Amino acid sequence: MQTNVMQYQIDAKTQEIRPSSDETYDNLLDLADDLPDSSPRFILLSYPLTLASGRQSVPYVLLYYLPVNCNPNMRMSYAGAVELFRSTAEVNRVLEITEAEDLQGIEEKLKGED
Repeated sequence: MQTNVMQYQIDAKTQEIRPSSDETYDNLLDLADDLPDSSPRFILLSYPLTLASGRQSVPYVLLYYLPVNCNPNMRMSYAGAVELFRSTAEVNRVLEITEAEDLQGIEEKLKGED
């Protein structure tokens, strides 16, 4: 099983949520390198795990990337759209991160919440 990750952004002019690029990531470190320092993103993540019980799980989650130094107007746009995007993407879980480095702890968060 493979990790699949895509990042999305809100178009400032049309307010539509669109993929940031056509790139699909299979590695969280590559994604961390590409995340902007001051622009929020929605990140859809399918991440295979082996739980402590030995059971295989592939949670489908929305990572809400909201850097602390982003523009207040962008912050408001993303805050207003997070629930719509969550329901449209049909994910059950939303995890908020504020720094690209937070991606390193995602596996532990996912295991802890299953």
